[in-house]
Amino acid sequence: MQVRPFGQRLIAAVLPPPRCGACDAQMSAPARPFCDACAETVLPLRSRDPGATGAFAYVGAVARALARLKSERRPDLGRVLGDLLWCAVEPQAASLRQVVLVPVPLHPARLAERGFNQSGLLARRVARRLGAPLWPSALTRTRDTPPQATLTRDARRANVRDAFVAREPEHVAGRAVLLVDDVSTSGATLDACSRALLDAGARTVFRSVLARAGY
Repeated sequence: MQVRPFGQRLIAAVLPPPRCGACDAQMSAPARPFCDACAETVLPLRSRDPGATGAFAYVGAVARALARLKSERRPDLGRVLGDLLWCAVEPQAASLRQVVLVPVPLHPARLAERGFNQSGLLARRVARRLGAPLWPSALTRTRDTPPQATLTRDARRANVRDAFVAREPEHVAGRAVLLVDDVSTSGATLDACSRALLDAGARTVFRSVLARAGY
């Protein structure tokens, strides 16, 4: 159906022009996550983990957009970044059709403070594209751990050891799980969550992260 000029003006008034997820510059192409200048700073990485998909370097536009998502409390950027993660996951989509998606959880106190789980926002977009179920409450974090980036490698593993448990094991028992996180540094958090899912009866756990620090 053709949109008449009045309808076009009405849509333009209701829907703001798309903006770059990193610098907020106005863009003409709504399907793109970043403007041309910011897109040049996006660095795709080849995963070092055969059980992981995705991963861009935690630099440039990706790092700035993730920082805005969390520090500026911009859950709308979860759509942009979730679609970017999907671009990295899509080549493996055929092998992931039967998975259930589980985001790395925030501690309840941190979730209440921020108002959303950034990993859950990313997982929601990927689940929609895969046509797969999403169980955001399958895992819970039992203690509010310090940020991993502030710790040494050994301290990171100790920091998250036994920090996650399966709250809804019936959703993962016997299933393949795609575990989603926003940023991975050493992989300690993903390892701890994977262990909790496997202990709850998950058949296998794939891992997908949007960005990797210390690449």
